Amino acid sequence: MIYFTQLIYINEGQEDVFHAFEAVAIPLIATYNGRLLARIRPTDDVYIESQIDKPYEIHLVEFDNESDFTAFMQDESRKQFLHLKEQSVRTSVLIKGVKL
Repeated sequence: MIYFTQLIYINEGQEDVFHAFEAVAIPLIATYNGRLLARIRPTDDVYIESQIDKPYEIHLVEFDNESDFTAFMQDESRKQFLHLKEQSVRTSVLIKGVKL
């Protein structure tokens, strides 16, 4: 298994555009042997300490292997909607890990 945690920062006022992209992208994860383990929208009151800006969402996803993740990223139907992601996401941080 391979795990990805993504911190997603949204352009102000682009939440609906981001949600439209996610409505396409998230269901595709399972097509490539992936699972969305958690989708979190953190609020100020859940932070104990932080040295980074609060992301709009945090995703934790697992794939059986890296080639499944690569295939998901290259999915043609997902690519057709990347303009929504580009419009709505200011930046994101992708953290790759494995279960120890």
